[in-house]
Amino acid sequence: MSGSYAGYIRMRVLQCVVIVVFLLLAGRVAWLQLFDARYEEMAKANVLRHVVQYPPRGEVLDRNGEYLVQSRECYDLMVIYSEIGKRGFDTARMCEVLGISRKRLERELANARMRPRAPRVVANYISKEDKLRFDECNFRGFYTVYRTVRRYPNHVGGNLLGFVSEVTPNYLKHHPDYQAGDYVGLSGVESAYESALKGRKGVMIQEVDTHGAIKGSYMDGYYDSLPEPGHYLVSTIDSRLQLLGEELMDGKVGAAVAIEPSTGEILMMVSSPTYDPDELVGRERGNNYMKMLRNKRGPLFNRAVKAKYPPGSTFKLVQGLIGLQEGVLRPSDLHACYMGYQAGRMKMACHAHASPIDLRFAVATSCNAYFCYVFRDILDNPKYGGVREGFNAWKEYVESFGFGRKLGSDFLDEGSGYIPDADYYERRYRGTWNSLTVLSLSIGQGELGCTPLQLANLAAIVANRGYYYIPHIVKRIEGRDSLDARFYERHYTMVEPKHFEPIVEGMWRGVHVDGTSTSAYLEGLDVCGKTGTAQNPHGKDHSTFLSFAPKDNPRIAISVYVENGGFGASAALPIASLLEEFYLTDTIRRPELLDYVKNMEIHYPFYDR
Repeated sequence: MSGSYAGYIRMRVLQCVVIVVFLLLAGRVAWLQLFDARYEEMAKANVLRHVVQYPPRGEVLDRNGEYLVQSRECYDLMVIYSEIGKRGFDTARMCEVLGISRKRLERELANARMRPRAPRVVANYISKEDKLRFDECNFRGFYTVYRTVRRYPNHVGGNLLGFVSEVTPNYLKHHPDYQAGDYVGLSGVESAYESALKGRKGVMIQEVDTHGAIKGSYMDGYYDSLPEPGHYLVSTIDSRLQLLGEELMDGKVGAAVAIEPSTGEILMMVSSPTYDPDELVGRERGNNYMKMLRNKRGPLFNRAVKAKYPPGSTFKLVQGLIGLQEGVLRPSDLHACYMGYQAGRMKMACHAHASPIDLRFAVATSCNAYFCYVFRDILDNPKYGGVREGFNAWKEYVESFGFGRKLGSDFLDEGSGYIPDADYYERRYRGTWNSLTVLSLSIGQGELGCTPLQLANLAAIVANRGYYYIPHIVKRIEGRDSLDARFYERHYTMVEPKHFEPIVEGMWRGVHVDGTSTSAYLEGLDVCGKTGTAQNPHGKDHSTFLSFAPKDNPRIAISVYVENGGFGASAALPIASLLEEFYLTDTIRRPELLDYVKNMEIHYPFYDR
């Protein structure tokens, strides 16, 4: 009896448990159906559209507050193929409204069919007016997304500012934080400061009915996120100087770079030929890009930071400074020059001038023979015990001036130039070489390769009497107190400041007394300059000139390099002189020289054949 009673109790308890569980489940179902709207809202997810909100890209100003890069409003046309429906849409009407070709529309729809539920860009650079007309048509499955594109008010600085483009599949492989449809800076400032300029994307969730019409914002925008605009940049560029530089270099191949010696700020950077950056914005961007790519003169190639040019006679400044530091040269040392330097059957030609001459006069007149003597004395210095050791010591000095390596500027594609080492000559001459073998290096020829940025930095080093700040093109970033610390650090050469004075005096004398740079004279501005003529195996010699002014407390250091320009004083010097005059006086008082430079004709058989 007791066993049966216990079994009865267990059965009743089990029944009660089942009933309670049933009531709980029934109550929960009733609550969900009658009172809780959350799952009803979630059920609408199949008609929710997540629309990316692209942030305005940060704008770029010049050092005086003038806009170099602005953003303007435009739209992308997007499609979700699965939402188009079986009945399709009026393709002719869409092409007419948006001004796109039927062929392109059909091509993009075919691509969208591969991933029918994923948004895909059909057309971009749609104006606000076209967007409003599109909205009136209510095309099912299609919608527009707001974004901004670049605008360049002054139409200058194509190579230094860079351009923005849609990310490619290959780019996405290496940058998973980007998505298809995103835009990214691909060169110049746009690339170097991408993280500051790009901003942060937002998202807007829209409710869409079965006909593709937007009903409103889901949950009154509770789950939306706003885009964060990119930060604006204040660049170091003087837009008026940049514009003049591009005008003066028009029709020429080469580069011009100007630096403020006291800060390392780049005042102007011209690579010629250049391009109007507006040409790489809009629906013709692809066609324009291909035209530039096929142009043999390379407008997309930033010669200012990437080209490897022989520095020519401007490099004699470095040779003199190393000789002074090494103790193998004194400013008063005299060397003879009878139309060149000769050692056995080897001769390095030179132009006619007085002889013998001291260091200051050698700098002023750009004497080849003088610096042949100096260079050989450096390499054959007895303390090194051999030319190999002497050459390696010379190379270490040269690298301290920023040659043969990247300077560390804020150009991600900066080149390093080239300075050979002793091992190179060991291999080339099988161990049989001496200072005479590499004599061409004494006048900036041979295997030397320097970027125009490095040459402008050399001008800044001499102006500062032995040190430089890393050249950079951004002065301030919105929301940040300072730039990278490396841009505020002084970098000293291996040459003591006292040795720079005779070199500076020689450069000053070359402009003001009896040198090769006298046409760079500007009354009251104490200009210091050094011409250079670099041999060119592809035609007429290259013309180069570096300068700074004033002599004391200099405000600008500049280097100009003109391919096939001939003597340094023929092409590069007048360009640099006009730019210095304009920057220091805010005017040009030599209209005849301005006309001469603008009308200068230089032939380029290497590019134009």
